[in-house]
Amino acid sequence: MNDTKPRRTFLPWEELRTRLDESPHFNTMRGTPYYRDAVYEQFSAAEYARRYAALRAKMREHKLDAVIVPGGPSHWSFGGGMLWLTGHWEWHALACYVLVPLEGEPTLVYSMGGTHAESVRRETAAALSDVRGSRGGQFAEVIADRIIELGLERGRIGLLEIDPRHRDYLPVNQYDTLRKRLPEAELVFTVGFIHELLSLHSAEELDCVRTAGKLCESAMQAIMTRAEPGVSEYELRAAAGAAILEGGGDIDFLIIGTTPMAKPAMVFGNPRPSRRKLARGDIIIMELAAGYRGYTAQIGSPICLGPPTDMVRRFWEEITLPAFQMMAAEIKPGNPVEAIRTAGKFFREKGVQSRPIHAHGIDLVTDQPHVFTDGVHGQAFDQVFRPGMVFMAEPNPITADGNFGIFLGHTFIVTETGHECVDGFPWELVVV
Repeated sequence: MNDTKPRRTFLPWEELRTRLDESPHFNTMRGTPYYRDAVYEQFSAAEYARRYAALRAKMREHKLDAVIVPGGPSHWSFGGGMLWLTGHWEWHALACYVLVPLEGEPTLVYSMGGTHAESVRRETAAALSDVRGSRGGQFAEVIADRIIELGLERGRIGLLEIDPRHRDYLPVNQYDTLRKRLPEAELVFTVGFIHELLSLHSAEELDCVRTAGKLCESAMQAIMTRAEPGVSEYELRAAAGAAILEGGGDIDFLIIGTTPMAKPAMVFGNPRPSRRKLARGDIIIMELAAGYRGYTAQIGSPICLGPPTDMVRRFWEEITLPAFQMMAAEIKPGNPVEAIRTAGKFFREKGVQSRPIHAHGIDLVTDQPHVFTDGVHGQAFDQVFRPGMVFMAEPNPITADGNFGIFLGHTFIVTETGHECVDGFPWELVVV
């Protein structure tokens, strides 16, 4: 039998204001004057209407009465569909969830209550009006309450991935709760909805990608300014991160490594920047990703501490830069993404090798199509460049002996006539 016990009610402000030390009432607060002066950039009402209409069209296609759309702080989701539908980026929980009925108001189930939830209501006001706390992590209980309120306890409920890259869905405890509370509902595991809906970006979304590109450029400039003998890799990371945060962005990842040019032993930046101290004659190899309102751009370009060695300069001039330019030239509407893989054959033809991946798409973060040396991995709609796609060309050639490599990458928007690089960092071997 369904548990239809009503959820906790909240007190009106005039009564709540004198009872803030009572946990049940503090945690269920709403309608307070708190954060009324907070300023958040918001997408337009028309943009959110477009997103919900696109998702609901997908729901109709799959005969779903409602969907549960998660998003969390992991790199592969970076907020995911939850962020796309609300503007909220989560960092308190594995995931938060948006319940979207085919008809009726969507509901964001946020991890926290109290003042935290009030701030999120301000943050997401352009997208929806119903934000509920999780009651101490009981996300599925709150979701089930809302499904019952909507009269959908016997409906088909779609479950979208938290992390589509790793095929992760909501945790088993939440799933078990849904099964217990909604025994007559059909729970349907969906695949790839959000990537398909995000593979082509709107004008408002592309403006965010451009801003993320500028944040990447600022992070690169910060590394250049900070780089000097005696500075540690983690201090370069701190400089890059500060530049992104000061620009109003979010850090997705900061991969930064260093190695001596005279005796290199690194083919890709360090995903865990260490306490290794820079010395004259080092080269800095990095891949950075900055987010702006959930939309990310990526960048990477080598920085030499002092004049490059002859080997490094030749590897840049004869291998790295020409390959990157060849790949960038293939990014244009109507062109097959396979052309990037074909361009990557240049490395073996020149007697060197590379990392297996040459390029990838970006929706909110790294996603399909992925261009590897062995093929293009992605959906059918990913196989040809289309205006509105965001694409990261990132060839990483490696010397034949496997001791040295250079990562070079910039983010591009596919336009009606070609492409647009979203940062202004120079395509050259930088020396500081």
